[in-house]
Amino acid sequence: MDNQSPFNAIPPVPLALVLLIAGVELVFSAAENGFVGGPAGIGWRAAAMQDFAFAPGVMDAVFAYGDFGLDITRRFVSYIFVHYSFTHTLWACVLLLALGKFVGEAYRPVPFALLFLGSAILGAVVYGAFSPRDMPLVGAYPGIYGLIGAYTYMMWLTLGRMGENQYRAFTLIGILMGLMLIWSMLFGATPWWIAELSGFVTGLVLAPMVAPGGWQRFLDRVRQR
Repeated sequence: MDNQSPFNAIPPVPLALVLLIAGVELVFSAAENGFVGGPAGIGWRAAAMQDFAFAPGVMDAVFAYGDFGLDITRRFVSYIFVHYSFTHTLWACVLLLALGKFVGEAYRPVPFALLFLGSAILGAVVYGAFSPRDMPLVGAYPGIYGLIGAYTYMMWLTLGRMGENQYRAFTLIGILMGLMLIWSMLFGATPWWIAELSGFVTGLVLAPMVAPGGWQRFLDRVRQR
């Protein structure tokens, strides 16, 4: 009988990210339900957003005023680990596990981390530069969309080898963008899509560069066409 843990099937980097994100949420949820922190615990999530969220104002502090202090620069990464709610966190963990298994099996730990963190950081930079509202950005979704970009690149190659229509590789991002549009129509639009779409493009561009064989392999495939 195979008693192997299902977590062994998840590559180490996405598993570590999920455990960290879930651990942070567990503390916030426990505090909000009165299990830890006492009365002050109810405000822990709000305090974390105040201290670790990213916002367009961060870009002003860095590029307009030259503030490169840790309190400012850490926000380009720290926002990934804070979410608005338990449900917000749950979906992030589910998507990260699913995409992390698929992409993480094709990419070594360091390239995978570069894909995820690079997409999250550049997603925040573009959000900070173009968001029409000074709304805090939190959550792992820009990095997750970067993994969707890597998945799209992998599907593009797979469909090409099979001789099928390679533009089908963009089906997943098309569906997600459609769902995002419907959500915006029903509940109101937020500028978070700027970071998420930027994360996707970053992942799509980085994927061939950090893949086994790297950029040269990608150029060889293009020349063959």
